[in-house]
Amino acid sequence: MTTPTTFDPRQAHARLHELTVIDVRTPGEYAGGHVPGALNIPLDQLDRAVPDVRTAAERGDVLVVCASGARSENACRVLAEHGIATATLAGGTAAWTAGGYDTHRPEAATKATWSMERQVRFTAGTVVLLGLLLGLAVHPAFQLLSAGIAGGLVFSAVTDTCGMAVMLARLPHNRPRRADLDATLARLRGTAES
Repeated sequence: MTTPTTFDPRQAHARLHELTVIDVRTPGEYAGGHVPGALNIPLDQLDRAVPDVRTAAERGDVLVVCASGARSENACRVLAEHGIATATLAGGTAAWTAGGYDTHRPEAATKATWSMERQVRFTAGTVVLLGLLLGLAVHPAFQLLSAGIAGGLVFSAVTDTCGMAVMLARLPHNRPRRADLDATLARLRGTAES
């Protein structure tokens, strides 16, 4: 198994021309702005892309990117289990833009989906409020909804995982169309072959 490398935004920017960049965020997040030249392969679709990522890695370095660095670290671990050496962008696209580097948006993108972090905060907050309101208006047992979300958030922080994000990533607006993913994999193969 290989050990993933970490690039800070300055290092990644300096080497961008020689890297194959894979963005593992949802298509909506990707459409909101991504590292120039990045190919969108959502984390939950990564297993399907392993052969193409391996081919790209054989030709040069692969940089994996997400919003904050957590999903890209997970992706690098998955790829390392397949013997594929990759690097992650420390701090993700948030650190990239904070460093003053431009992001690109797909030409067809008219409206970006909220970031996964924002979707999780909205969903968790809504369920907590709903549990509190139903607990006051209907029955105190509904407050267990709020307690369950609080426990889930603590578990998420301790384990650096997020079950709610995994569930939200399966919603239709967060999933790539099969044709889009096929086109991305073809581009990845093309990038690897050129």
